[in-house]
Amino acid sequence: MADEIQAFNDYRAKMNEVILGKQNKVINRLFNLDTNTYAEGALSTKVKEMLGLVSSMVLRCDDCIKYHLGKCHEQGVTTDEMYEIFAVANIVGGTIVIPHTRRAAEYWEALLQQEQA
Repeated sequence: MADEIQAFNDYRAKMNEVILGKQNKVINRLFNLDTNTYAEGALSTKVKEMLGLVSSMVLRCDDCIKYHLGKCHEQGVTTDEMYEIFAVANIVGGTIVIPHTRRAAEYWEALLQQEQA
């Protein structure tokens, strides 16, 4: 699973470079807006990443879920906090979110294992 984490991060970085390299003003501004949205402010970066994860789960975007799981891990989110995040996402999104929760739990476990390696 550690290979999956590395592959996801590598692919994301590579394709973001390709996309941003085309210098499309709208796309570049959107990416910048996204980056700035998650910066420290009245809400901490940690809280914003948790909100991003809930939103991604409700919207059922697996790539977004993996991204925010990684960022939550970087921000020191605990496993207990993560499962409360999963609970909120499932209440808001309904049972359609359960398959995404399974994959998110698997990816979270991989992040924890990678940390210990």
